[in-house]
Amino acid sequence: MLLSILAQSAYLPPRASTVAPEVDGLFNAILAIITFFCLVIFAAMIVFAIKYRHRVGHEGGASPGHSTALELTWTIIPTIIVLTVFYYGFKGFLNETVVPPNAYEVQVDAYMWGWAFTYPNGHVDPELHIPKDRPIRLVLSSRDVIHSLYLPAFRMQKSAVPGRYNRFWVQATRLGEFPIYCAQYCGQNHSEMLSKVVVHDPKEFPDWLERASDLAKQPGFTPIKAGGQIVAARGCLNCHHTDGTASTGPTFKDLFGKQEVLNDGEVTVDENYIRESILYPQKRIVKGFGPVMPSFLGSLKDNEIDWIIWYLKSISANYKGDMSAGLSGGAVATSQAAPATKPAQ
Repeated sequence: MLLSILAQSAYLPPRASTVAPEVDGLFNAILAIITFFCLVIFAAMIVFAIKYRHRVGHEGGASPGHSTALELTWTIIPTIIVLTVFYYGFKGFLNETVVPPNAYEVQVDAYMWGWAFTYPNGHVDPELHIPKDRPIRLVLSSRDVIHSLYLPAFRMQKSAVPGRYNRFWVQATRLGEFPIYCAQYCGQNHSEMLSKVVVHDPKEFPDWLERASDLAKQPGFTPIKAGGQIVAARGCLNCHHTDGTASTGPTFKDLFGKQEVLNDGEVTVDENYIRESILYPQKRIVKGFGPVMPSFLGSLKDNEIDWIIWYLKSISANYKGDMSAGLSGGAVATSQAAPATKPAQ
């Protein structure tokens, strides 16, 4: 009990899931066992160093002989301890692996360097929103390299591996916000692959999901504002900065209307090129950058792509058109004209 109290207040994150007390209990038990044997060993080392230190004129005694009782003691006791730890650890593992029936399912898509949580109605959010006191089944996948979804307050962690699905479940016991980290080194911006779990009251969660699913119905909606929210939510800003500096991808600043040099020619960045780059990013790649951008085909709706285009127009000095539609709503940004492309010389 004392260790549990100390764990809550001193060196462990707050408990926010049904499995957290069980995980903490086993952790504290292992810590107590290790501490006990370390103290015993350190004390014995000090006693032996003093008792058997070299002294002038003192002759050593006879060498110790074999002791069956001692052999059995240091074999049986550690075996019992290890088997006990294994039993409780395996019991907890099974509890965390077997998903309760009727669990609410959320798809987790990991990428360099962000998270996309997809809900049953198709809404995609960079944060994990879940109702309190309901089992949540998380199905993990990765677009590129191995990542690891780590929820410290829930005492849960699972790898997101490209080409396969991993799954586990959680059930929140506390309302509030709790951090999410990537626990697998995944490249340059690994330390910035952060998000959070937001635990809602079960009665309020459906209302949140309905509001979040339709940006056009949110207060203060404009296409430009919605586009900015989408590029932030989908992790675009991890690779495309807005301050004019290049990163993994070209900067978004002054991108619209720019004459961009490609690996196989040139292109004027217009509505069609932006749309193509979002849906088929490997088709035409800007010179000096690698083919690392994931496709959002089937993930972004047409109106969301339109909003992204309005956002890029709003931060580009190269766009000289009327911004009133992007600032008021109801704008359609796509152009039917073919992108201006000049083949390589």
